[in-house]
Amino acid sequence: MSGLLRTMTARAAPVLREPAVLQKASLFTRPPKDKIGPLETCIGFAMFSLAILGPSGWVLAHLEEYKKKAA
Repeated sequence: MSGLLRTMTARAAPVLREPAVLQKASLFTRPPKDKIGPLETCIGFAMFSLAILGPSGWVLAHLEEYKKKAA
């Protein structure tokens, strides 16, 4: 049994030590082509806020209905 275990660990150890995915960072050294204005920034923040807070607000607003369905 120990011989089998040694064989398995000898084969698996080098594979486990290597990184699974090699990542390369892509760097851009020049400024962006188009600047983002304040209106676009506000719209972006509003959409992210709605996407994150919207579902939880919906659940909290309808909490009494959910309680009635569970009981």
